Amino acid sequence: MPTYTCWSESGLVGPEQKQAVATALTEIHHEVAVAPRYFVQVLFTELVPGSVFLAGQPATRGHVWIRADIRAGRTVEQKRALLERITVEVGAILGLPPEEVWVYVCDIPGSSIAEHGRVLPEPGGEDAWFDALPPDLQERLAALR
Repeated sequence: MPTYTCWSESGLVGPEQKQAVATALTEIHHEVAVAPRYFVQVLFTELVPGSVFLAGQPATRGHVWIRADIRAGRTVEQKRALLERITVEVGAILGLPPEEVWVYVCDIPGSSIAEHGRVLPEPGGEDAWFDALPPDLQERLAALR
């Protein structure tokens, strides 16, 4: 957690851009939400042309949607910073105006999420959660910091 899911029309986002977007989303979340990098997951889904509609009409090419499922407990200011930075930075990476990058932040309580075989902590409880993990898993995750 968090999980950032990025949807775009097939062929719009190349492999190098995916890597750059994943890196940007990881850093943005780490800096704004003050969460470990190893929590951040980024998924890319390519949509078949003609499968997305706005107001009943096919959506224009060059449009990206990002859903950010994050742990509840972030402030309004943190969420606004996530929205603003993602819109601008992802748009710059993809060569799109901010108007074409739509972002949705969705809160999920940590108690409703399990990763690595463990229920996640609420924001601020990451260190205690990490310390309770098996040593081999701690080592793997520490390498991702």
